[in-house]
Amino acid sequence: MPQPGYSWFLLLAAQAQGEIGYTQGSLGYDALMAGENEKAVKQLETAEGISENDPARLINLGQAYARTGRTGEAAEMFMTAINSKHSFALVLSDGTVIDSREAAKLALSSLNHRVASR
Repeated sequence: MPQPGYSWFLLLAAQAQGEIGYTQGSLGYDALMAGENEKAVKQLETAEGISENDPARLINLGQAYARTGRTGEAAEMFMTAINSKHSFALVLSDGTVIDSREAAKLALSSLNHRVASR
């Protein structure tokens, strides 16, 4: 189980080159890892060839929104991923494999904790 406060929900990049099984940049992974959060938002909002409802996209977009202070939109992305009719195994940045719904639940919990701690 990922440790609290760890950036475990940055998805799909057990390898240094970024997204696995997606076009590079479509999940904003490299931008998120570099702390380029606005760039990640732009990549995720405009990604072609990836469904707007793809759980990996939703979770990473939620992460990017949270980092840019858009906590309401972040929570919405996480909830959409939780309630998605699609669910699949994701490889996290630390190599952990987790179901996309579980990853979204953990991301939402982490967001709620951060907001409550303010």
